[in-house]
Order: sequence, then structure tokens, then C-alpha cells
Amino acid sequence: MLKQSIRNFCIIAHIDHGKSTLADRLLEMTHTVTPQAMVDQVLDDMELERERGITIKAHAVTMNYRHSDGNIYHLNLIDTPGHVDFSYEVSRSLAACEGAILIIDAAQGIEAQTVSNIYLAMENDLVLIPVINKIDLPSARVDEVKHQVMEFLGVEEEEILLISAKEGIGIEAIFDAIIQRIPPPGGDINAPFRALIFDSVFDYYRGAIAYCRVVDGELHKGELIKFMSNGKSFEADEIGILRLKRQPVEKLRTGEVGYVIASVKNLKDSKVGDTITLAHHAAKSPLPGFRDPKPMVFSGMFPTDADELPELRNALERLQLNDSALIYEPESSSALGFGFRVGFLGLLHMEIVQERLEREYNQSLITTIPNVEIRVTKKDGSSIIIDNPAQLPEPMKIEAIEEPFIKAQIILPTEYVGNLMKLSQERRGIYKNTSYIDKNRVDLHYEFPLSEIIFDFYDKLKSLSRGYASFDYELIGMRKSDLVKLDVLINGDPVDALSMIVHRDKAFEWGQKLTSKLKELIPRQMFEVAIQAALGSKVIARTTVKALRKNVTAKCYGGDITRKRKLLEKQKEGKRRMKQVGKVEIPQDAFLAVLQIK
Repeated sequence: MLKQSIRNFCIIAHIDHGKSTLADRLLEMTHTVTPQAMVDQVLDDMELERERGITIKAHAVTMNYRHSDGNIYHLNLIDTPGHVDFSYEVSRSLAACEGAILIIDAAQGIEAQTVSNIYLAMENDLVLIPVINKIDLPSARVDEVKHQVMEFLGVEEEEILLISAKEGIGIEAIFDAIIQRIPPPGGDINAPFRALIFDSVFDYYRGAIAYCRVVDGELHKGELIKFMSNGKSFEADEIGILRLKRQPVEKLRTGEVGYVIASVKNLKDSKVGDTITLAHHAAKSPLPGFRDPKPMVFSGMFPTDADELPELRNALERLQLNDSALIYEPESSSALGFGFRVGFLGLLHMEIVQERLEREYNQSLITTIPNVEIRVTKKDGSSIIIDNPAQLPEPMKIEAIEEPFIKAQIILPTEYVGNLMKLSQERRGIYKNTSYIDKNRVDLHYEFPLSEIIFDFYDKLKSLSRGYASFDYELIGMRKSDLVKLDVLINGDPVDALSMIVHRDKAFEWGQKLTSKLKELIPRQMFEVAIQAALGSKVIARTTVKALRKNVTAKCYGGDITRKRKLLEKQKEGKRRMKQVGKVEIPQDAFLAVLQIK
């Protein structure tokens, strides 16, 4: 395959702007998929992806296209996930390309993630092909959106393509733009072999399969390869290119996109962003940009039946084989027994993992309140990173606590700016600046503590803006905050699974709301149940679930009042004794009560 006939590109867009639909049309027009095998979202092969209409796992496919100039071009489409939780995977997919098709919805215009993806593409020096999709919709604002794109990207009007991916309008022009505007891949065929891993999947029979873009040199089947991040070597049993199914070849050359199967038994040895080279003729330096995926949100996962712990461990092990960003370790809780502390890239990642465990592995789970990692500096000068409120040292031992902050970009119509600023103030947001995309849409920049946006910030943002606002963020590091541990006590016993770390200014409000919510969710017992919220030894809020009471005086008809009092005292003594030995069953809903607090 000649370098001059190769084009490596990706499609980037905000969620639901038509990325997967355009990919379907490209596959159809290049006859990569037969009409009989054609379904919507061909590249989204996971059931959850089809249901939610988003791309969770990146995909790649090679298409052959005969251009009007008579030449056959090899177009490598590297699909990218469409959510901020997977921004590292997106950045590695972009690094494997020379160009990107930027899709903008004709009805919605430029959104926050569109802007974020544009900046990522520019960092990787990609040629951008702006495309306005859904021009057939009655609500399409083609001229207005075209003006936004011209102002934001500084492109001429004729460079913007107008299409309807669903109806197949304007797709031929996209092929012309890919071939004419996107340059063929660079790289040196005579240099030592280097390939960038932009995705990897696990096959139960073949091991980890690395999807890679060859940057320099060439790889032959059977050669000994080395992963540069860990120095491990394996024999390349099979190499090939990616049609809808894997197609083996004898060698992969500079500029090509393909896969490598080398009997790698652990997905962690084949990390996204790593560089593959030859063991006997290794490259001097790896390709830039590699880092280990870092979990941002942590939650406890416990089986509803303690006997199912081995099944949960087995399910997490199997799920981790196809998701190297998922980490977990054993954890025990006095309230919930044994389970696992699981780390996720974000809330969407957490939802997906939980849903897959329940659907694919038939797990019945109790999931605790999600929280973020914080750094605690002790008075003796040492510092520790904790991801569980139960691990927080005693207050007298703490010198300072730092929490992660994010830089947020929010794009919304101008009439909702006041609502958004009020919400940001409530969430400890730090205002940075404002810029106008056009007379109707504003781009706001804020800095927030990550803990303030992981619960319901996105939902509130959507409801306050009637669904028009879009949101994107990136981590900017740790900052000192006045954080405290809020404990929940049921009849005087702390329930560690309901503990949380909150800002001191919000502790009283959280305590009141959480105890009130738990009062609604914890069923009445034969004895009184006291629910308290406390900071250390100081109780800051309390509610009581009244006891169920049998009418023991019903059989008394008249007579001396002392007879009734004797029966009531006997009942009271029985309830006091019951309270000492009784156990309060806390329902699953109570552990997610914090998510329902307004």
C-alpha cells in the first residue's frame, strides 16, 4: 500500500450531532459493509452504545474508495468516543490521524464539546474539515451556524460542507475533501519501527489485541515486538488491517492502520497511547503523549447477598479485561460487609460499568455515594491520597486538605446566563471570563471543585437552560479547601457507607437534608430510630423515625387509670430493650439518598 494513497482521519463531534450516522454512510458508499449487513450505528457494536446513542469504545475501519481521478484510496477512519470522560482516548485517536471531519448540528450549532474537540485537533496539528449536518431538519439554522463556524475557525464559506448523514445528502463532497485536503501520512519507512496504540481490546482466545497506527518503519508477521512503557517483549503472531472484521496481512508499513496480536495475556501490558517497537532494533524514544488513565470518581460496590462476593470479583476481573481504565480493590464496610472500591473515569463511566455488571453478569449491587480523590497533609509533614471518607485521619492530625479542581467551559443562550451564574455560585464556582460566539450564545469559563459537579450539576444545567446548555471540562490540579468528614449515625452507630467529605460551609445544610431524606427512606421499626449527622463528636442535625406502636390499652374498658399506665410502661420497657438488641435494615435507596438531595 503506497503512502500517497492513504488518508488517516477521524470524525469528531458533540454527542448526538451525527458522528455514527455519517460513519454508516461512508461505509455504505465504499461498499465496506453489504446492504444485507447494514444496521444503524455499525461501528457501535455494544448494546449500551446503541441504546444511549453514544460511542463508548473507539473503533477503526479501513475503506477503499475509487476517486473520480481513477485512483483507489485507502481511507482509515478512526472513530472516537463522544464523552468528556473518555477525553484521553479521544486524544490518542487524534494523534493517529492527519485530519478530522468536524461535525456541527445545523439546529444546535457549536457546543462546548465541539470547542474542546477543536482545540484537541489543533494541538495535534490536524487538518479540519468543517461539516454542518442535519440540514434537512425543519429547525435547521444553516446560515447562522455557518456564520458561527466561519468566525470560530476562521475558514471561508466554501470550505464548509453541508450534509444530511441520515438522508445521504452531500456525502460525495466529504470523500473529495478527505482526499484533497488531508495530507498523506508522514514518517520514515527506513527508520526503526514505531507504532502508536490508539485502542486495545481483549479476546478470550487470542489475548490483548492492540489497534495501532504505524508511524515509522515496518513490521513483519512473526517479529519480536516490545512495548516501550513497560519493556515487555512478545512475538507478533498475527498482524493485519481493520475492515469490519480483522483481515490478516504479512506486513504493516509506515502510515497504515492495523492490529497486532501477540498473545498478550493482560490488557494492562497493551496500554492506549503506548508505543510498539521491535525488540531487536528498538526505536530510541517513544511517541509523545502517553499517560496512564487516571480514575477521577470512586465508589464502593457491594453485592446485595454476601455469598455473591466471588461472582462480583469474577465479573469485575472480566470487565477489566476490556476496560483498562477500570480499577478496583477489596473493601469492607461495617454496614454493607465485603465488597470493592472501584475507580472510574467519570460518572458516565460509572453508570456504564454498573449497568454492564447488572446486565451482562447478572449482578445485584449496592453502590455507595461516589466521591473524588483528595490529598491530606498531616501535621508530621507526610501526605496521603484517599478515595474513601473512612480513610480520613482524625481532625487533630490534619494540617491541610486538597481537592481536585476542574476548568469548565459552558456554552448556552444568553437569556440563561443569570440562572447559570447562580448555580455556579452555589457550587463554589470561580468565575474566569465570558466570550460571545454570536449575539445569542455565550461561552462561560469557570473553575469548580470536581466534587461539586459529579452528582447532578449536568442535570441542573440542562434543566435551568431548558436543554440548550452544553458543558465540557478538564482537570487542572489540586487546591486547598476547608473540607470536613460528615458522619451519619443510626441509633448512635456510624454507618461508614453513608459518610461523605463536604466543604465546612455546606456541612450543616447537607446534614439536615441527608437526615430528612433518610427519615423518608428507612422503614419504621418496632422501636424508635434516631438518625444523626455529625462532624466528629458534634451532632449538627437529627431526625427520628417514630416506632410502630400497638394499642395495648385497647382491652381496657374504663377502670382505674393506673391499669392503663402499667400496660404503657411495660410496652415502653419492651421497646427500650428491643432498641438495645434490634438491628435497623438500611435499604439500597438510602445509600443513593445523597443523589436525590436538591
